[in-house]
Amino acid sequence: MKTRIRSSKIAVLTICLVIVSICVISTQGRDAPWKSGSNIQRGFDIAPVPLNLGGKNRALVGLGSYIVNGQGICSDCHTAPSFKPGGSPYLGQPEQTNTEHYLAGGRKFMGGTITSRNITPDALTGLPADLTFEQFVEVMRTGRDFDDLHPQISPLLQVMTWPWFAKMTDRDLRAIYEYLSAIPHAEP
Repeated sequence: MKTRIRSSKIAVLTICLVIVSICVISTQGRDAPWKSGSNIQRGFDIAPVPLNLGGKNRALVGLGSYIVNGQGICSDCHTAPSFKPGGSPYLGQPEQTNTEHYLAGGRKFMGGTITSRNITPDALTGLPADLTFEQFVEVMRTGRDFDDLHPQISPLLQVMTWPWFAKMTDRDLRAIYEYLSAIPHAEP
């Protein structure tokens, strides 16, 4: 009886090991183009422009790129147009980001009343969107418009999805800012 129970346990264990092995083998490589060891590395993999890492926290830059390019879809509003001619995945074309105007703003909203801002490092100060980190956090948490471009509508940013970004951790906002400080300045 003990031998039969032991044999049954060995058989069940063997079947489980075979099933696990098959599952592991069948999933290996299935998502390989998107699979990398961390969000930080993935951020470097998907960054569409060369990055200046001098004096910057490499891990935060990588994470910031992951958030900006992989989760936040910031380019959709802050790059006009988002894709190069012939590079729109929405038209079945191989994706090619408009790197010349990457995150430089210029997209029109509300019948042209509101234009997305340039969030690349300012040409003179080197600060993303010419905001200190503290100002950047205030914008992302409260929607404050430091330029007060639309006082007739509201003192808050109207198109920017700051209510969603406001829910991010301090580390995530720091990573976004660090990434934005590492990208090249661009003009709309």
